[in-house]
Amino acid sequence: MTTTPTPPLRYVYAVCRPIDGVLPEGAAGITGEPPRLLHHGGLVAVVDAVPAEEFDEAPLRARLEDLDWLSATARGHDAVVASLTAVTSPLPLRLATVCRDDSGVRRLLDEGRDRFVRALDRLDGRVEWGVKVHARKEAPAGPRAPAGAPSGAVGGREYLRRRLRERDGREEARRRAEEVGRELHGRLSAHAEATAVHPPQDPRLTGDADAVNVLNAAYLVARERAEGFVALVGEVAESDGVRVELTGPWAAYSFAGIAEAAEPEPGTEPSPAPGTGTAAPEPTGPAAEVSGAAARPGGAAPGGAA
Repeated sequence: MTTTPTPPLRYVYAVCRPIDGVLPEGAAGITGEPPRLLHHGGLVAVVDAVPAEEFDEAPLRARLEDLDWLSATARGHDAVVASLTAVTSPLPLRLATVCRDDSGVRRLLDEGRDRFVRALDRLDGRVEWGVKVHARKEAPAGPRAPAGAPSGAVGGREYLRRRLRERDGREEARRRAEEVGRELHGRLSAHAEATAVHPPQDPRLTGDADAVNVLNAAYLVARERAEGFVALVGEVAESDGVRVELTGPWAAYSFAGIAEAAEPEPGTEPSPAPGTGTAAPEPTGPAAEVSGAAARPGGAAPGGAA
């Protein structure tokens, strides 16, 4: 008995305005092959044909529990969106947005048209920059208490003093970093068109357990103002115990839901990206750079293909 193979599904990376030609060279997606542009009604969906054995509802739910698979998929997703950013201002969709076929992709574009158009108008000519401020523990050197020393001994008293100095040093570094973060965020927000403040990044994800993230923010900046934005970050003098990190420019992942609000308030979290299909947990690409999670355009639990 011959089994009919299941037709491939359509993975949708992003929506954008029509662009001339093809994607930049090297824009290989999650399948290792360049995605294609599906034009419909004045919009373009950037799509890939993916196996139903991996991306249909049930297998996809299982795959999303596999961090290695999730990270590789997120990297492929980011690579395509980054290549788009070189030629246009794309609207990234959630990781693992899947449609049944080309008709499903066209339906996605039709159903989300108003939101897509508003978001693309808002994002046109703009990119995302990420800024983090870290407080770094700078512990003063001091003698360690000798093994077995009683708490009242000289060694024990010095050990307690050393621990108090370490604690005070950490608290002072954090206060200093928070002050730098507040001042910097205010200046950058005035230069940006919108901001998004993300939860602090877990130090386990940075590989630096002594660094405490006190500001983790994204800024939507017009391309022509990018040089001035970068200069503002560069003016912040780093000192002992305070580290400032700039990443970007990225596609506007943090602002994919910007169409839901006419003028987002600075410091607020935009709503999730418009669109249907499936979604992975919060994210990489700029993903890890901004939110410190496993895979960038993220949101809710996975659902079925549209």
